[in-house]
Amino acid sequence: MSDAEESNSASQQSMRAAPMPLRSAQAARNEAAGGFGAAELIGAGLTLLWGLMVGGFFLLVPEGDGDSFDPITFVMVLFAVFMPVALIWVGVAAARSSKIMREESARLTAAVDALRSSYVSQAQGGTSEGRSSPVERKLEELVTAQRNAEAALARIASRAGLAAEVPLPGKPALSRPEPRPGAEAQPAFDLGTPAVSGSAPISVEEFIRALNFPENEKDKAGFAALRKALRDRTISGLVHSAQDVLTLLSEDGIYMDDLSPAPARPAVWRKFGQGRRGEEIAGMDGVKDRSCLALTSGRMRADPIFRDAAHHFLRKFDQTFAAFSETASDTEIIAVSETRTARAFMLLGKVSGTFD
Repeated sequence: MSDAEESNSASQQSMRAAPMPLRSAQAARNEAAGGFGAAELIGAGLTLLWGLMVGGFFLLVPEGDGDSFDPITFVMVLFAVFMPVALIWVGVAAARSSKIMREESARLTAAVDALRSSYVSQAQGGTSEGRSSPVERKLEELVTAQRNAEAALARIASRAGLAAEVPLPGKPALSRPEPRPGAEAQPAFDLGTPAVSGSAPISVEEFIRALNFPENEKDKAGFAALRKALRDRTISGLVHSAQDVLTLLSEDGIYMDDLSPAPARPAVWRKFGQGRRGEEIAGMDGVKDRSCLALTSGRMRADPIFRDAAHHFLRKFDQTFAAFSETASDTEIIAVSETRTARAFMLLGKVSGTFD
């Protein structure tokens, strides 16, 4: 048998094995669309309970004058009777959609693991690079679909239950220590350089923009926030260390925009800012990309320069976030956790065991 025939046979076997999770996902969608699960049972029970309550109300309350008919009262009664039922089934539909998305994400993860195992076994068996290209293309498609599903779930979960908070304009990002009473002010020396200590402190919005870095060369607001952050003695150390780490990670093809870590609750971030460790902050290890974790772990062991830069960045982020979390709201903490700097922290923190 020729090399081309062997390659086609291996590709066909991989393609026959891989799409099974996708077919099961389609079957799951069909079952969820026509099935009757726990959410539907709860919805039906609540609807029945509400119907009994409404029926009991109309049976027990004495009837008024039957000759008069008020259309406004009739419409309001209809709304009062049927609006709770509609809200109950809207909740049931939302729960069903969330369940479908979780099941599809789990099946996509299983499909990716199966294709990765197939790819590794082919590589160990001495297959050529050209033979594994169909498997790689299918793997990339599944990874992209998985990331999209996980990102959608992350956006829904990270904002669930949070109040609609708007950061106050000009609110300082970091809490500054108050001068002790009776302490003498440090004498000023005329060194011919402008003093920056009296400048306005960086705001929360500028702090978030600086940690996310400019989107492109046209992001004027991002560059302005970055310049202001670099003039702040506390934040500049974090920004410089984040730049070094992001540059080193990009050498291995690891970019923060490609990561979609599972978001941690603001309460978990606050515990981290308060210095707690271990199981209390277990939700912060949300980076699940196995290839990025493997590459970063290998770089940490083999490259002492990268290891020193990573540990320096982790210390700076820990110190700066501790000061930020003292006055930050839940919405502001979520916004910081979605920046490129925070994603790099979650990646390096998981590899170095910071969250253990």
